Amino acid sequence: MVTDRPKITLVVARATNGVIGRDGTLPWRISADLKRFKRLTMGTVMVMGRKTFDSLPGLLPGRRHVVLTRDRSWSAPGAEIVHSVEEAIALAGSEPISVIGGAEIFDLFLPHADRLELTDVLAPIAGDTVMADPRSDESWREIGREDHSAEGETPAFSFVTLERSA
Repeated sequence: MVTDRPKITLVVARATNGVIGRDGTLPWRISADLKRFKRLTMGTVMVMGRKTFDSLPGLLPGRRHVVLTRDRSWSAPGAEIVHSVEEAIALAGSEPISVIGGAEIFDLFLPHADRLELTDVLAPIAGDTVMADPRSDESWREIGREDHSAEGETPAFSFVTLERSA
């Protein structure tokens, strides 16, 4: 398939009950997931919503920070502001895009995504932000999986890579 748009990957951690966030942050701390997130997003154009940008500890080195927001007056040092999916894709040029949240941004980009890098947190976790399981769409096929057992306070989890097959 020849395309002039960048490769788009959604990078998301999701509990078995669909929870992806609580009070503007991740409701778990999984060190291996944070390391994987860094590896997957390094050198990419990270696209996120304003709340996700605000939840970061600061600008993450080695990545462009593109914030998709409806608020035309919002700005932040180091962030590139866009107001549509199409604008974000155009701004990335040929650079790969990593979509990192939140739920609305994942929903907007899901139809455009080529790949999903999913951390399945294998427990129901309390939270206020949810995302439907993208695997309910049959156009995704699993091409990789790495399972991890629970350890101490860390729940069991799996790293799952999905690619669009159609």
